[in-house]
Amino acid sequence: MSSRTAAGGQDGPFRTDPLDRSAVAAVALITLFTVALATAQLTAVKVLALPLPFALPVVGAEILLPGAALAYALTFLASDCYAELYGRRATQVVVNVAFLANFLVLALVWSTLAAPGVDPEVSAAFQTALGPTGNIVAGSLLAYVVSQNWDVFVFHAIRDRTGERMLWLRNIGSTATSQALDTIIFVGVAFYAAPTLFGVGMAFDPPALLALGLGQYLLKLAIALLDTPVVYLIVGAVRN
Repeated sequence: MSSRTAAGGQDGPFRTDPLDRSAVAAVALITLFTVALATAQLTAVKVLALPLPFALPVVGAEILLPGAALAYALTFLASDCYAELYGRRATQVVVNVAFLANFLVLALVWSTLAAPGVDPEVSAAFQTALGPTGNIVAGSLLAYVVSQNWDVFVFHAIRDRTGERMLWLRNIGSTATSQALDTIIFVGVAFYAAPTLFGVGMAFDPPALLALGLGQYLLKLAIALLDTPVVYLIVGAVRN
């Protein structure tokens, strides 16, 4: 066995302490990111209607948003914590490797859908529940790769100017702008561009697009504000 191979067997984030907080946090945050991302990919096809206690202009009395909204919001929580603790380059690696992992998720789902099933009713239900349509896939993948990389860029652009101070500003600022990009791209591609250009799915008219986009962005912004104490808690627990 070469010295390089032997060293490789000994190296790793847990080589000095199996309960090292920094190493455990890194694994936990990457796991949270990938699990939330895979969940978002599988639940994006369902459009939810969340009732509001009062009607809002444009949005109306309920918020329309993809079922992936909450799971996807967790990816920004995880990536912001990871960016603060481990830096820009490491976070970009996580974001872009996870982007490639999206295709593995889709391949596994599609291969399962294509395989013959014993019970036709179960197969049909499975197809209905997990069969991602082309417009949703295109919208979600494009929105992801743009918004997540933008999130990392803005987070560190703010950090370069503030140092370790004002974590709340870079968390909210990066998430608010990246979620705006994500919403515009996803809604625009999935519910207008793809249906219009390729005839995949139903194209929404402009008022419906605006209501869909604005409603889900307001919810995403609220989540970004609410998760700021959680970011402080995670970062503080690892550093202290």
